[in-house]
Amino acid sequence: MSSWSALPALWPELAQRFPTRIALEEPHRQPPVQLTYAELAQAIQGFAQGLQALGLQPGERVALFADNSSRWLIADQGIMQSGGVDVVRGAQAPPEELDFIYRHSESSFLVVDTPDLLKRLAPYLETWQPRTVIVLWGEGTGSTLSFSQVMQQGERQEFKPPHLASESLATLLYTSGTTGKPKGVMLSHGNLLHQVENLYVVFTPQPGNIALSLLPTWHSYGRAGEYFLLSRGIHQIYSTLRYFKQDLTQYQPHHIVGVPRMWESIYEGVEREFRQQTPGKQKLIWGLIGLSKRYITGKRLWQGLALEPVQPSWAQRLGGGLTALALWPLHQVADRIVYKKVRQAVGGRLKEGASGGGALARYLDDFYELAGLTILVGYGLTETSPVLTARWVTRNLRYSAGLPIPGTEIKIVDPETRQPLPVTRKGLVLARGPQLMKGYYRNPEATAKVVDDQGWFDTGDLGWVTPQGDLVLTGRAKDTIVLSSGENIEPQPIEDACLQSPYISQIVLVGQDARQLGCLIVPNEITLKAWAQAQGHSLILPQDEPAPGAWTLATPEVLELYRRELKTHSQDRPSVRPFEQIGPFRLIAEPFTIDNGLMTQTLKIKRNQVMERYQDLIREMFV
Repeated sequence: MSSWSALPALWPELAQRFPTRIALEEPHRQPPVQLTYAELAQAIQGFAQGLQALGLQPGERVALFADNSSRWLIADQGIMQSGGVDVVRGAQAPPEELDFIYRHSESSFLVVDTPDLLKRLAPYLETWQPRTVIVLWGEGTGSTLSFSQVMQQGERQEFKPPHLASESLATLLYTSGTTGKPKGVMLSHGNLLHQVENLYVVFTPQPGNIALSLLPTWHSYGRAGEYFLLSRGIHQIYSTLRYFKQDLTQYQPHHIVGVPRMWESIYEGVEREFRQQTPGKQKLIWGLIGLSKRYITGKRLWQGLALEPVQPSWAQRLGGGLTALALWPLHQVADRIVYKKVRQAVGGRLKEGASGGGALARYLDDFYELAGLTILVGYGLTETSPVLTARWVTRNLRYSAGLPIPGTEIKIVDPETRQPLPVTRKGLVLARGPQLMKGYYRNPEATAKVVDDQGWFDTGDLGWVTPQGDLVLTGRAKDTIVLSSGENIEPQPIEDACLQSPYISQIVLVGQDARQLGCLIVPNEITLKAWAQAQGHSLILPQDEPAPGAWTLATPEVLELYRRELKTHSQDRPSVRPFEQIGPFRLIAEPFTIDNGLMTQTLKIKRNQVMERYQDLIREMFV
């Protein structure tokens, strides 16, 4: 453990250890940005001094509405070093959401990405009345200060170190709640430092290693990864979706912190190249991949890293080892012909890649292992800073969420009785550790609902634990849907909007770990039959007897009707985000009822039971 009591103490120490080593580089900004660790530490303190000169007092909240950049990090750490608390959100968030966050957090300062964002927020400024407005990228106008003007203010101000303890509030991150109103997660300096001090089990960076930064740093996952990697003296390259594949080749990163969708996009690029080969070459490639899958299956058994069976016998392990030994020469052939190109697609030097924000599909887990690339999956929530468990570099159990990181406890309990369950039994995942939030800001009732009197946090997820302590997630007990891109979506408001359609009786959104939302729909039989009759047809519902010239339920015309209805009603809401649009859907013949076990006594749909009953249909939707 370090002697740091607060996160900003990192930067002077890093400046002493790596004064001339490059910390941050933004090659795609004009002009390009490059900062050494000494320059970064100096800039952070300069920004802190500027804020103090402008009157920021310890504990005051500063709204930081901006996207990933070197100046985001400088502002973030400058706010903390001055004693302030930053309230972070991305620049692309709906203005109405930023309005709620600013007011609820009781912020007094406003830092925005660009003048364009400030223009979008203009209608709210009169209500907010911020004492100071700062633009990170762009010129200051009138009462608005530019980044350089804040730094100039700092040059005339003697730095006054605030008293910052481990339990001091560092940041507020707003996360969606079931009501649709975001909740302010209070993270302390100790919460954030726990991640910095313990993510070494996932990554093994060396000073000077290159890391590509693509995830938003206002998100707890990208933020924790960036803090940790920089604490080890790495060289961070800021990339974008537009330049990401180019940057992989040009900068050849050693480390990447990503979400499942990112790893999926790399796989899709490789697979597209495979499909462009001649039929004979394609047959060879897929044949070798098939043999390699048998090789890694046997190897996992032999090494004791197979999730299934949970506890293999010695005979099974020996059989796996012999299979792997026999197929090893063919796997080496496949490596030279196929997998070497995959490694080159990610730059050729990748030591470790992290995947979080959603489950990594099993076929991707297999693919990257075949290619000899180490992808380590982590699990956590904003409320836990965020990492709770991760696959360790010393134990990469595929299909699992890994072991608890140091200092973290995981407990599986019965969702109804809250009694602890034995290993391998599925139940509700509870967690406890130094990374657990201080609570929800100005919302003690919500805090009490998720943290019990013994400090156990209800993650809302279902899972089980292997005899070795690995966590395996099986679903979500709470309603939030997390797409493979890491976006969190609360289904209730979207479902409520769709239920305004006269043709929809019941609807359940699906899409956990998928690229986009989908849904299951129970049609309103009365209005649907009336619509069909108006079209000059009778409609065959599942319980009806067939009639000559009648339609079955899922005709192209009926499907088009529902496609239009979903588009109309799901988008007829304020602040609709692009990823909240519904893609695939299926019509369900049997309504969700109490009798069939799909509704509670209070007539709420049991999402988990619906997902389980229709799991094959849902899987087919996203193939």
